[in-house]
Amino acid sequence: MMQADSNNSRGRRARLFALVASIGAVTAVEDAQAQTAAIAGRVLDAETGNPVPSAWVSIVGTPFGQTSNASGRFFLQGLSAGEHLVEVLAAGYQPARETVSVAAGATATVNFALLPSTVSLEEIRVTPAGVAQERLMAAPYQMWPGPADYNTESYAHLPENDFRLVSAAPLSTFSIDVDRASYANVRRFINSGERPPVDAVRIEEMINYFPYSWDESLGEHPFAVATELWDAPWQPSHRLVRIGLRARSVETAHLPPGNLVFLLDVSGSMSSPDKLPLLKRAFALLVEQLRPQDRVAIVVYAGAAGLVLPSTPGDQRGEILAALEQLAAGGSTAGGAGIQLAYETARKNRIEGGNNRVILATDGDFNVGASSDGEMVRLVEEERESGTFLTVLGFGTGNLKDSKMEQLADHGNGNFQYVDNLLEAKKVLVEELGGTLLTLAKDVKIQVEFNPRRVAGYRLIGYENRLLNAEDFADDAKDAGELGAGHTVTALYEVVPAGLPVPRGEVAPLRYQPEAASPAPSSFEDELMFVKIRYKEPEGARSMLLEHAVPAQPASPSDDFRFAAAVAGFGMLLRDSPHAGAYTLDDVIRLAGKSRGPDERGYRAEFVRLAETVRDLKLLEEK
Repeated sequence: MMQADSNNSRGRRARLFALVASIGAVTAVEDAQAQTAAIAGRVLDAETGNPVPSAWVSIVGTPFGQTSNASGRFFLQGLSAGEHLVEVLAAGYQPARETVSVAAGATATVNFALLPSTVSLEEIRVTPAGVAQERLMAAPYQMWPGPADYNTESYAHLPENDFRLVSAAPLSTFSIDVDRASYANVRRFINSGERPPVDAVRIEEMINYFPYSWDESLGEHPFAVATELWDAPWQPSHRLVRIGLRARSVETAHLPPGNLVFLLDVSGSMSSPDKLPLLKRAFALLVEQLRPQDRVAIVVYAGAAGLVLPSTPGDQRGEILAALEQLAAGGSTAGGAGIQLAYETARKNRIEGGNNRVILATDGDFNVGASSDGEMVRLVEEERESGTFLTVLGFGTGNLKDSKMEQLADHGNGNFQYVDNLLEAKKVLVEELGGTLLTLAKDVKIQVEFNPRRVAGYRLIGYENRLLNAEDFADDAKDAGELGAGHTVTALYEVVPAGLPVPRGEVAPLRYQPEAASPAPSSFEDELMFVKIRYKEPEGARSMLLEHAVPAQPASPSDDFRFAAAVAGFGMLLRDSPHAGAYTLDDVIRLAGKSRGPDERGYRAEFVRLAETVRDLKLLEEK
């Protein structure tokens, strides 16, 4: 009995040390990001001079690391000034190390020419993420697995919204979007020295990555509505309208009891350090936030799905962390079976009035069982009727299935986030835990009616895959977006004032329709547009309506509005939008820099650095 107690004690200590290490790594990342030093370079084959993609480039003894891109480039940002030992590991090559000195505010450049390894492929084996650097050097044939040498990432095609004539289409209707995955994914590309694919840039997700604030009282509804009007920075003759929603914040201690099911992908594609190893450390941060009234089950899937941990009280952190720590990657990806088992587990342990949610963490690379987009969407649509919501967390590079994961979240009454490092994991699973886990309003739709006396044309910036038909607004059977505790949502319209030409293609005169007459005067001369919002309670079936008139007179913009406009301009440039006109990265940097506001967490400062990186590396010139 004493021996068993001793073993349990050692096990608890080991799990505690693992948790402390995860939290300590987050602190290290935060401290390092306060600096501005960076190291960039390329990894090349010493014999051929060809780039070496998927090499793992890291700073020894720190959590900083990334894989080289298809051109062999890497970019390690947010480092402290001083000397850093940079290590490169790649399958089929001998490891390489070099000490690099870098000054504060500077970027040091170092290139690596790797020599082929004489070790056979059969001798190469994977080293777990937690192994010490000394072991890596003692056994140089052990190496970090990067993504495959080929890239199979997939993104849904998003044609940009164009201008519409108010005379032909006075109503604009769309579903809100609180996903933030696109910004973190775009950041991952830029920090790797790559230009992100155009379809990876979803402007509304980039804008909504950042927290915003309003002073309006919430009243009877779970969220407040605010609007602002300003001149469009990229086209001063046009107006820019901001529609903002701010949901009520809920402290973690006051969240309803949670019935959470962690659905974790442990297939072979998850073996690299930015996937399953990062996933385990990220979920350890969430486990630390759990309370006795919360419950957690863990379902995993690879070649088949299985229940690793039955529903367990949240204060039994040792058991939950031990179940996480034992996970290893291998096999194919039976995603459909995993989702079915996760929802079944959630139903069995349902908490009435609680937060019943499946949290799916994956690279999205489903390839066994139900795997087509249509099959997976229908599956989660059926399950959402049980009242169980879905959160999707994307991990990794090389085979990220962004389009599939976004669809699952959208159709499963949930949200989609991308986790590229521990700091992002802390943002999603600790700082924004309420919004990630607690839904305050579902099926939230916005419909805007434009006043033809004031507006000739308009375009909605972003939300291309969230557009609805006008009649969908009042249809309570039509699914729409969810709003979580503390979430802020911003939508921007670019408006062409009445009397100005609307930039769009020529349309031939119609044969049967009368020519449009000038709109008659009305009692709404001082209004630019009228905003209507519908939403349902999380367990409700009938929607409620809010209405808000937008004055036609511009006002001095808030820092939040100016910053959101800068992010929108950045997204337009990354998408090669013709609507950006002569707007430049320098314009984005100036506007964002002047509108950072308090920026307590440094997110806006990081955005300015990203825009500077795109400019300095000339990524927009690479086609």
